[in-house]
Order: sequence, then structure tokens, then C-alpha cells
Amino acid sequence: MRQQAGLAGVFTLPGTTMTLNRMGYGAMRLAGPQVWGPPRDPGAAIAVLREAVNAGVNHIDTSDYYGPHVTNQLIKQALHPYPDGLAIVTKLGARRAADKSWPPALSRQELIDGAHDNLRHLGLDTLDVVNLRLGGVRGPSEGSIEEPLTVLADLQRQGLIRHIGLSNVTPAQFAEGRTITDIVCVQNAYNVAHRHDDRFVDDLAAHGVAYVPFFPLGGFTPLQSSALDAAAAALQATPVQVALAWLLHRSPNILLIPGTSSLAHLRENLEASRLELPRQVLDDLEGKMAE
Repeated sequence: MRQQAGLAGVFTLPGTTMTLNRMGYGAMRLAGPQVWGPPRDPGAAIAVLREAVNAGVNHIDTSDYYGPHVTNQLIKQALHPYPDGLAIVTKLGARRAADKSWPPALSRQELIDGAHDNLRHLGLDTLDVVNLRLGGVRGPSEGSIEEPLTVLADLQRQGLIRHIGLSNVTPAQFAEGRTITDIVCVQNAYNVAHRHDDRFVDDLAAHGVAYVPFFPLGGFTPLQSSALDAAAAALQATPVQVALAWLLHRSPNILLIPGTSSLAHLRENLEASRLELPRQVLDDLEGKMAE
């Protein structure tokens, strides 16, 4: 795998030797419509994964409940045996029901089974990083995370998981999590228009913990803004590139995992890692788009 420092620099997860290029890749969109079933063109999905890694991406975000099983199977088909330095980050804490909904899966047995499903479908003996997914579709929900996180810590002691992160959590839950095990990353919803986690991002940076925004481009409702359009026109870039570049400028502990099933969009996203935003553009975006 070609290392490419141009992908917005690097960040080392705390207490590890895992150094990641800040521009990564999210595999969710490789599954079929509604993140269900296989893609229309599996060959195109495999080509996207291989091009991402060849371009220097060494952080792929996935989960066995994408598809379900589909994205992990595609990752294995495209990239196994995995190149040195590639980190595959997965999630536990949800499952897919027959109606394509996303119910929680946080019991001890569900978490254990989920870990083994990820290991089997990725072709791994140990998972690099596992994020414990909590909360609901509208965001984090307050409450203790001790019970499910203790299960992941047990799997870590058994050698099935190297490092643990949290997803869709509050600052209080992060603080509780650190009393149970080392937390290397937090993955929450955050983008230039959705900035409720501003203080959380800064607090995690002070702890040396990575913050990984999911839906960096708005997710299933893509970002649309005249401010983004104007900045993109001024910089001869696309609104997508400006939104991603803003996140990279926001804090050095932010790691990006934009997802796509298109080679053209992958290349567009990767180019955002080289886009410099002038101070005036940053100020304009922060003033006009903050909720």
C-alpha cells in the first residue's frame, strides 16, 4: 500500500502504534440501496476499494450490519490479504431486521456474535478497532454504557479486538467509557452545518483521542448551502470538497471517512485533502452554516 502524506497528514491513535492518514474511506455505501443486499455492480465496488488503498487510504470504516455482511465480504474480496498498515475499523451494537430497520444489538451474546461475524467475513483473527455503537437514529441517548462496553473489553482481553472506540455517544458516556477501558476514537454525527459536538471535538483533542465524523457530507440528506456553493466557486472546487476540507481544518484530531460507491466521487473526496481554505472562507462558513 502506498503511503501518501498528502491525504491531510496523519494522526496516531492514543496508546497505539496505529498511525492513520486523516482522509479515510467509509464502506457503508458499497452495499445495495438502503444499505441492504449486494451492490448492483460488485466489480465497481471492488474497484473503489482498491483505488482508495492505492491512493494512500489506510483507514476503512465498515460494519458487518452493512448489507448485512455485504461490505465486509467486499472488503475481503478486494483487499485480502490486507496490506501492512491498513486499519479496518468496524462497529458493534446494531443489527438489521427483515424490514431493513436498524434495531440495537447490545446484549452480551449479540456483541460476541457480532465480533465473530466481523472476524469471519473480513478474514481476520483480530479486529483492529471496534466502535461500540450506541444511541438512536436521532443521536446519542444518555445512560450508562458500562454493560455493553465491558463485553468489548472482555473480547479485547481475549485478543479478538485490539482497540476500542465509541460511536453516537455523549461526553459523559465517553468519560464513563475511559474508566472501563482505553478509548482511542469517538465517531459521532458532525459536519459544517451540524456542530453540536464543537466542544466535544476540542475536549477529545486535548486527550489525544480521534474524532471521526459520520455523515461528514450530511448522510442520507446531503448538505446544500449557498455558502458552500460560493466558497467552492471562489476556490475552483466542489461544495463536497469544501465541506470535507472544512472538517480537516477544524481540528487535527478529526479523521474523515466519506463514503461512496463511485470512482469519480472517491477521487473528488480524496482531492479535498489537498484543498487549503483561506481564513475568510473558514470564517464565512462557520458564521453562515453553524446551527
